[in-house]
Parts: sequence; C-alpha cells; structure tokens
Amino acid sequence: MTNLPNCPKCNSEYTYEDGTLFICPECGHEWMATDGEQNIDEAIVKDANGNTLTDGDTVTVIKDLKVKGSSSVLKIGTKVKNIRLVEGDHNIDCKIDGFGAMKLKSEFVKKV
Repeated sequence: MTNLPNCPKCNSEYTYEDGTLFICPECGHEWMATDGEQNIDEAIVKDANGNTLTDGDTVTVIKDLKVKGSSSVLKIGTKVKNIRLVEGDHNIDCKIDGFGAMKLKSEFVKKV
C-alpha cells in the first residue's frame, strides 16, 4: 500500500488520491501533490515516429485532419508551435493560425 500524506488542514490519516489530487474525507480539503509526492509513472507522449514530446515543442501534422464542427481541413505539413501536453485521448493542446485552439492526437504529428 502506498504511503499517502496526512491532510494539511486537519491532519487526518484517511486521505485518498483522486487523479492528481489528494482528498480528505473528514474535512473535505483537496490539494495538489507537491514535487516530492508526485507519482513517478507520468505518461510519456510520443509522436508518430516515436520521438518523445515535451511542452513547448514544435510539431507538424502528418495527415490531413478533418476539423470537427467545421467544413475545413487541417492540411498535411501544417506547423504547430508551442504545444502543451495534456492527459486524455487528444493529448496535445495547441493554437493553430487560422483555426484557433485545438486538441490533437500525438499519433498524427511529428516533432520538428
């Protein structure tokens, strides 16, 4: 069993983990894990070629992608700067000129 920290508000030992938050069932206090308490098994995001992606990278789209809710298409070779990695199915959050804010899957981009 993992060793979870006590609640910083009421010092309860019955805390539990919910995603990236720690929650105290006695007082209802929620807090984020600090660097010393974070899980080591953070997801590693890789592009279509197997290169590891990090926040702030520049990538290009390797396939024409339909934009949901629009009749436009994101063309192959579109350069996306300053990406941000997020959890979920679409694990890249970015802003693309002419399209605005979008979420992309890492399997459809390659690192520049």
